[in-house]
Amino acid sequence: MPKVKTNSGAKKRFSFTGTGKIKRKHAYKSHILTKKTKKVKKNLRKFAIVDRTNLNSIRLLLNKK
Repeated sequence: MPKVKTNSGAKKRFSFTGTGKIKRKHAYKSHILTKKTKKVKKNLRKFAIVDRTNLNSIRLLLNKK
């Protein structure tokens, strides 16, 4: 049986926490930042945890069970 490759885009975008949850970056932080408040931009810097509805599909892309 050949090895299954990890999805290259997913491995750049997601990482695991120590407890096994998956971290992701926030959207809307790349451009048109002049109209966003400091508070919004500060909160977009933080990592978020992937919602459980998307967890299985992301785990498939990362080849983790």
